[in-house]
Amino acid sequence: MTASAEATAPAATPGRPAPAPLAPAARLLPALAAVYRAQLSRARVARMPLLFVATFQSLGILVMMRGVVDSGGNDSARAVVAGSSVLVVAFVALNLLAQYFGRLRATGGLDHYATLPVPPAAVVLGAAGAYASFTLPGTLVTAAVGAGLFGLPWAHLWILLAVVPLAGAALSGLGAVCGLLAPRQEIATLLGQLGMSAALLLGVLPASRMPEAVRLLRDLLPSTYGVEAFARTFDAAPDWAAVGADLAVCAAVGLLSLTAATRAYRRAAVSGR
Repeated sequence: MTASAEATAPAATPGRPAPAPLAPAARLLPALAAVYRAQLSRARVARMPLLFVATFQSLGILVMMRGVVDSGGNDSARAVVAGSSVLVVAFVALNLLAQYFGRLRATGGLDHYATLPVPPAAVVLGAAGAYASFTLPGTLVTAAVGAGLFGLPWAHLWILLAVVPLAGAALSGLGAVCGLLAPRQEIATLLGQLGMSAALLLGVLPASRMPEAVRLLRDLLPSTYGVEAFARTFDAAPDWAAVGADLAVCAAVGLLSLTAATRAYRRAAVSGR
């Protein structure tokens, strides 16, 4: 036995051999990849229903709003298309992820992860990433259909490759926090649905038609900045500095919310409640 192993191994009691030292905890990136693959295989079973429900909901909103909002590239049309597209992300990140962690906590599933030598951040990020991976196709379909319905250009739809992961990270952290801190599984489901409803009402409706108090609430919702970043790209000459600033806000909120979710996971795993 090496000197380092002798230092970490517990002392042997008389007549009994010393137990072997514990294996080192897994590093973050390999553990994250393992949890992501495991969660991805579990979520793949429900991939088609998930994509259908999230995308069909947003497409229905586009068709409904087309009857009351004029096309032609005005602010209202841009808000409807951008908000409906990001709503696909909110449906999964807020609603489904809150339900998943709420169920995991209620059924004792956190005990399983607590016995594994993986960092808490790997569990939270792996689950969030697996669920968010299914949102990009639905978001692209919604954006393409919306641009066609409202006569908006398709040239900058590639910005969704940045909007989806950054807005998804911010919303996934909030969804995980709701699921991990809710005292009961039903409350976690309720919080997730309320969050998705807020993303729907505050993201799809044009900000110019909202009262001032509602605009302040809208500014507090992380998905708002993803919506704004995407909506700006429909301009004839997009303000890329403003787009980058909105995406930076999404990234900052995502870091904060996922950090809060990691701490909530530690608390829930240790307390067992």
